[in-house]
Amino acid sequence: MDEPVGARETSADTTENESVEPEATEITYDEQLYPARPRRLRPRANLRSGSIRRNAADPRAANGLNPAYVQWLVRQSMLKDADVLSRQLSGSPSMWRNPYARPDARRAVSVSDVWFTAYPISLITRPDQSFLAALADPELWKVFQRIGITGVHTGPVKRAGGIRGWQETPSVDGHFDRIGTQIDPVFGDEQTFQRMTDVAEEHGGSLIDDIVPGHTGKGADFRLAEMAYKDYPGIYHMVEIPPDEWHLLPEVPEHRDSVNLDSATEAALAERGYIIGELQRVIFYAPGVKETNWSVTAPVVGVDGVTRRWVYLHYFKEGQPSVNWLDPTFSGMRLVIGDALHSLGDLGTSALRLDANGFLGVEKSAEGLPAWSEGHPLSHAANHVIAGMVRKVGGFTFQELNLTIEDIRDTGAVGADLSYDFINRPAYHHALATGDTEFLRLTLRTSLELGVEPVSLVHGLQNHDELTYELVHWATLHKDDLYPFRYQELTGGELAELIRSELVQALTEPAADFNLVFTTNGIACTTASLIAATQGHATLDSITEEDVPSIRDAHLLLAAFNAWQPGVFALSGWDLLGALTLPRTEVADLIADGDTRWVERGAHDLLGIAPETERSASGMPRARSLYGTLPEQLKRRDSFASRLRGLLRIRSRYGIATARQIDVPDVAHPGMLVLVHQLETLDDHGLPIVQLTVLNMTGDAVDGTVRSDALPLGATVVDASNEREVSVVDNLSSFPLRIGPYGARFLLLRRPEPDPAAG
Repeated sequence: MDEPVGARETSADTTENESVEPEATEITYDEQLYPARPRRLRPRANLRSGSIRRNAADPRAANGLNPAYVQWLVRQSMLKDADVLSRQLSGSPSMWRNPYARPDARRAVSVSDVWFTAYPISLITRPDQSFLAALADPELWKVFQRIGITGVHTGPVKRAGGIRGWQETPSVDGHFDRIGTQIDPVFGDEQTFQRMTDVAEEHGGSLIDDIVPGHTGKGADFRLAEMAYKDYPGIYHMVEIPPDEWHLLPEVPEHRDSVNLDSATEAALAERGYIIGELQRVIFYAPGVKETNWSVTAPVVGVDGVTRRWVYLHYFKEGQPSVNWLDPTFSGMRLVIGDALHSLGDLGTSALRLDANGFLGVEKSAEGLPAWSEGHPLSHAANHVIAGMVRKVGGFTFQELNLTIEDIRDTGAVGADLSYDFINRPAYHHALATGDTEFLRLTLRTSLELGVEPVSLVHGLQNHDELTYELVHWATLHKDDLYPFRYQELTGGELAELIRSELVQALTEPAADFNLVFTTNGIACTTASLIAATQGHATLDSITEEDVPSIRDAHLLLAAFNAWQPGVFALSGWDLLGALTLPRTEVADLIADGDTRWVERGAHDLLGIAPETERSASGMPRARSLYGTLPEQLKRRDSFASRLRGLLRIRSRYGIATARQIDVPDVAHPGMLVLVHQLETLDDHGLPIVQLTVLNMTGDAVDGTVRSDALPLGATVVDASNEREVSVVDNLSSFPLRIGPYGARFLLLRRPEPDPAAG
């Protein structure tokens, strides 16, 4: 059998317990790979298990001594695929045809501005039909076209999870722990994905895929890195801990391959200079599960015969090792760019979501302070590289990161074309829960003041994640700044704590036992279940058919908030069907580790193709739907889908997606919200048309006054839904308006003709 790459030949009579002179040295594996580097001498006594013998590998062994196992991993490696893909494009004229340096939100929005956000494991399909085949169904795209949906974000569909030995292990985070560029067979294949892009194009739509630049799963790349194979350790933030320091490390149980470090071990390793220690926050913090952002591997035999233990960084779960964007090998960068090129080139997608891309730079901070891990310049640079490459091949990107508004602005200045709207998402939920838009007006205004325009945001209803209420902007960088709120001044930290507490009180038990707190991040709920809680329902069984119209009206109100402002509007199958959360007993095994989000990810059947099916192909239980299937809804004028269709027609007709938001004025009633926009369309006077989105976040009718200095004096106020005149702007730049329960009005201002006598 061939010798493992990097293995060293030793004397046949050398034993593990042989005494070694202290000055004896041995060349390490990386010196064999890179002989030009200065030799780093390591005492032979530090090498656990001593040396190995040539041809000693067990052909069944899943370790670095078995060349067959190593090559089996290499064939599945994302880094290997990336090297092949990049060579196919290098030197091609197609790489020079598109501008790429600057983000262009309006160009991105013009490609597709209403997105259906899919979640692969929750879509119910026909028997023996894959997820991708279901999304390639022309009947589904006809329905999407009727409603006004122009893009589908597929969600992650490539291989994910991990590898232990010769076996694959399941995903630990909904397929966001990617381990391959290949389509996961559970969702379909590459040919079906390509057919889906063709069907989408035939119906005026486009496809959006995912890349995950911040981490992978524990797949072939991570296992090769653990075995110190070639430049694979450079993919990750991983540090080899010498055996004489292993007493600092916790033991790894036999059924595990790593364990999380507690804060004391994190501090001890940081003090000795192995890791940078504590980061700015611990996402998914859970005592005894994830107390720090660092984990340690069990002993791993490398391709050179050396047994190592590694400490590695993971911003998210233990099975999601973080990618290192500034390693001398640039292995991580090559891996991520290769994955992006595969989606855009081979699969034919138009855009990519950059998942959790705000955590690409990490650096040791001053003594006693947490490491700099958010808003780092390297994150900005890495996003520039990714987004520039995508634009260079004709696509666009959007980023999903929950950071301060300044960080979102700075990351997007040269990076992704669009960002997910984590700024206003918890705020509009709070407005509905409390009947008060004050905090929502604060978030909208702060966003504008700090340079994040709504046209650059993806405004979403429910997706696969929780209702995020970390309120990072207020709770971190601005925690000591003062803000006027409810006739007093609160610090950002106090404000964040207050908003979180009010959301928990209004939306979870005892007020509602079907929405669950998710660690420190937010609340697991659907849009419909959130609304049900705000309307006084304590249990799922208390929601009857008589309650559906009120829930539907509030749901359409939230759709109007997101759709009747500049930027992308996104919604999911759970929104389209009015899905409720699953009873926790139906997903008890999935939420056992604290990930309560599974209650909101119930299976759903968009077209009604499998009415008797109780679970998706991936095993998710069917959620209760309040609105019915899309074909059924489109037969009824008062249904959610039909009324959403009318709402989106207005959005399209007046081009609100690419408008400019110019004011978020004070309101006469706390439940009202007024957004003032300038459309790109010019009126008869050659001036931009002024448009108003006016919403009532309460279940009662409101008589109020709309006032803004941006309103043209004497302008006629017209309701776009019926072209009827509503009022006239008076000399105080205001007009009265009545708006019904959960009402939404799209108003246009028509400037008066000039008075000839005044000239």
